[in-house]
This record gives sequence, structure tokens and C-alpha cells, in this order.
Amino acid sequence: MTKLSSIMDTNAFRADSPAASVTEQTLDLTRRRSRLLGPAYRLFYSNPVHLVRGEGAYVWDADGRKYLDIYNNVVSLGHGHPAVVEAVHRQMQTLNTHTRYLHEAILEYADALLATMPRPATGTGLEHVMFQCTGSESNDLAIRVARAATGNRGVIVTTEAYHGATDLTAQVSPSLGSNVQVGDFVRLVAAPDFYREGPAAGSRFAADVTSAARELAEAGHGVAALLIDSIFSSDGVHAGPNGFLQEAVDAVHSAGGLFVADEVQPGFARTGEAFWGYARHTADADIVTTGKPMGNGIPVAGMIARPDVLEAFASRFPYFNTFGGNPVSIAAAQAVLDTLLQENLQERALKLGGRLVDELAALAERHECLGDVRGAGLFIGVEIVTDRDSREPDKALALRVIDEMRELGVLTSVAGPGGNVLKLRPSFAYGDGDIDWFVGALDRCLRTLAG
Repeated sequence: MTKLSSIMDTNAFRADSPAASVTEQTLDLTRRRSRLLGPAYRLFYSNPVHLVRGEGAYVWDADGRKYLDIYNNVVSLGHGHPAVVEAVHRQMQTLNTHTRYLHEAILEYADALLATMPRPATGTGLEHVMFQCTGSESNDLAIRVARAATGNRGVIVTTEAYHGATDLTAQVSPSLGSNVQVGDFVRLVAAPDFYREGPAAGSRFAADVTSAARELAEAGHGVAALLIDSIFSSDGVHAGPNGFLQEAVDAVHSAGGLFVADEVQPGFARTGEAFWGYARHTADADIVTTGKPMGNGIPVAGMIARPDVLEAFASRFPYFNTFGGNPVSIAAAQAVLDTLLQENLQERALKLGGRLVDELAALAERHECLGDVRGAGLFIGVEIVTDRDSREPDKALALRVIDEMRELGVLTSVAGPGGNVLKLRPSFAYGDGDIDWFVGALDRCLRTLAG
């Protein structure tokens, strides 16, 4: 049986059976899109949204309706942030080219970015950064670097992981569905689910990593890397207690592999408790990958590595990425980093995220279908269940919730193997009024749908 993609198909428009609320104008646009772009793309919601403008935490559709965006972590500073707009505009007027010419901006940014990385208690820290355009490219390169450093091929990922859309990263992204074949060099482990497993989830996860590494060795692949998103966003947002990942990191190191922290989603201060999501647990990352919010919407990504880890790859393979690290993208990235640090947005994420979790926990006392509220900073998962005793995922209700929230003017989506976890990633532009808007809308939504 074909497994649908948990990140692409779960909350997707169905052209063959559109919702009754879809207008003829929207249908015309979807038909034109399919004709021109082909059928592989997916749209959010049974009634797709036609967006034309964004500012801060909000977006507007073609009819002028305002929406609260609590899902899009690409523009983490907020839509149309003036510092990014100005930096891109200024640099675009001056110069844009590739990285085979000398340019100060890329060096200044690299220096500033590396300064944010935690340093391990012993050994070498993360001291080299290589630039790409997307997180997919960053993770692709990270796997190649890990293989060169270890002499092994195997990669361990979680069962609902998403790490990219290149051929190599798609093979380590089981959330893309069963039509995208997971590589024979890949072993899957279930994400740590503290809601269902309790305090033992971290140790169970580490034991599974050890078993997966053993299987890879027996299959002749060896283990090159444990590649994980430290907040397990596609697996249903499992922040867990600080430090629990260290046991799994130690396990992969003992097996001869590297720990690759995919920070595309939890990085850049979003989790509040640390500037990098993995730093909530360990300073022992061997490679870190970034993307999406790094340029607040401008395509820029990075792979950061220890010098000893990068050496084997760099001594054998020259690397070049035409648009990776171009001056315009670097200008955007510098503006994002400067804003995060100068405005202390990590602390803001911690404060606002804490308030949002508290408000949602209070809401859960009135709605039995809200089984768990969890997260770190401005990265939160809300589990929708059939009942709290069984903790059975209620995918059908979750999908109705996100569609109804869209009608109420709030945009979000779902994650997790059960497709039942509301995935909330507010931008740093959020304020207390936006939290009130979201929680109030969710309350009305659940009263309507679940009673």
C-alpha cells in the first residue's frame, strides 16, 4: 500500500474533490497552475489560499482578507522585514556574483555566524562554513562530508524525517512517502515521544540508534551519521527535556559515526532556550546544517563543520555553488543575524513561546481533544487525540481544525506520523495580541467541531 507523504499530502488540496467553499476563480487558478507547473506540486488546505502580500505576522489574500501566519518559519523575522529589505536592495544595486571572487561580506558573515556556535568542552569546535541556497543542498553536502570523514555510508534518521528534496536527501526523508524509496544505506528510528513513552523516551531513542548502527555495520555500510532535526518537527514536534539527546549523540560517536544537526527549522534562536536547537542538548555536533529562515525568505543556507571533519572531503573534492553565498543572499543573512542578536529575539522567543504554551495548556483544560501541548520557544506542537486515556491520534479532527482555522483567518498545518499534531511556528514579529488571536480562534474552532 502506498503511504502518502506526511508533509506534502496530509493537508493538501484535492483537485478531484475540491471543498464546497472553493470559488470558481480559485479552481481556475489551480487548473492553470497544474497545466503550467505540472502535477507534482501540492497546495495547502482543501480551500487553497491566494496570497498577495505580507507584513510582520500577517498575510493578505487577493480579496484583501488578513490572516495570522503561525506556520511559515521561512520568514522568521516576519514578512517584509525592513532590515532585510534594505540590505538586499542596497547590495543588489552594488554587486551580485559568485564565491570564486574575493568579497568581504561573506567573510564577515561567516565570522559572525561561527561565533554563535557552542564550543564543546574538549576538542575542536565548528570553525568552517560552506554556503548553499537551500537546506536540501546543505544536508546533501553534510552527508557527503560525513562519508568522507568516516569512510562509512550509513545514515540514521527518524521515521518521519524530512531532510531535503535532492536525490540523496530524499533517500533520508521517509516523510516524503513510500513512493520515494528510502536508501538501502538508511536505518529508521522512531522519534522520542515523551507524551507516550514518558521519561524513558531519550534512552530508548539512544538504544535504537545503537541498534541501527549495528545493523548498518552488519550490512557492510557502517555508520557515517546520525542526521536529526533536534526538535523532531516532522515527527510531531518533540522538544523533550534539555540534554536528553546527548545519550544518542554518544551512541553514534561510539559506533564511529558523526552527529549532523539539521538546524533548518529549530535554528536561529527559534527555540528560545538556545540560539541553536541542538545546543539545548549538547555542544558535540560535528556538522550543522541551516537553511530557510537564515535569509528571511532569500535563498541562503549553510553547512558548518569542524576542521578535522571537513578535511577528508576538502582534500579530495573542490566545492562550488554558483548562487550559494552570493553577496545579495549574504546581505540578507547578515541582516537577519544582526537583528536576532541586537534585538535579543532569542529571549523574546522564550517569553512569547512560554506564554503561548501556557494559554494552550489552559485551553486544553476545556477541550478533551487537546492531548498534549509541547515545544520550546516559538516552536510548538499541539496533539489532537480521540481521547486522553488512549492518546490515539485524531487525524480526521486535526485536518478539520486546520481547514476551519483557515476559514477563521489563521494559517497553520499538521505534522507527525498520525498527521494529528498542529505545528506552530510563529515568527519573531508576533505580539501578545497575536497569541490572543490564535488561542481565541482555536477555542472557537474546537467548540464548533468537537463540542
